[in-house]
Amino acid sequence: MSDLKELRQEINEIDEQIIRLIADRIKVCQKIGSEKKAKGLAIKDAKREKEVFAKIRQQATKFGLNPVQVEQIYHEIVNMCSSVQE
Repeated sequence: MSDLKELRQEINEIDEQIIRLIADRIKVCQKIGSEKKAKGLAIKDAKREKEVFAKIRQQATKFGLNPVQVEQIYHEIVNMCSSVQE
């Protein structure tokens, strides 16, 4: 049972890293939002989003993950980031 407990602890640590990285991404997106507002640019950038999703699918495949599932996760992350830019 201790192996299971250790593995769950490892998952907890990974989850914390993921949340920390999402928080870091949000902070950068807030700065991007400020820059866009200062320059009068639109918050949504369809071309940039396409680039992000293409890169994400490529990286998912590289790491042996389902690119469709990873892209679904990233849609939520991109939505979060877009909302903090407004």
